Amino acid sequence: MSRKRNLPQCSHRKKHALSCSSRAELQFPMSSLDCVLPEGQYAQRLSSYTPVFLAGVLEHLMAHILELAAREARSSRKVRITPEHVQRALNNNETLSRLFQAGVGRAPGDAEFPEWQW
Repeated sequence: MSRKRNLPQCSHRKKHALSCSSRAELQFPMSSLDCVLPEGQYAQRLSSYTPVFLAGVLEHLMAHILELAAREARSSRKVRITPEHVQRALNNNETLSRLFQAGVGRAPGDAEFPEWQW
């Protein structure tokens, strides 16, 4: 017959479950990337660190693009960032314009801007 132990009562609160993104201090949802990556069939096997790394790269890239777009908005004396500011920021930056040339990253059916030069 087993005896019941008297366990001490915890005085501190129960810890909340943290998401993978919050543990890695990232804004991009790693769980979504973890679901999407195998669908692309980029490799037969993926490391568990792959979505963490990809989320970090995407977050860094977006922060850089938004920083450049904010400068464009500020230079045109606007408070809000518009798609045109993002467009000008990408076109004015040589590295980013090469990265996004030939329509890479555009979803099918997206409207094209007339002066957008990939």
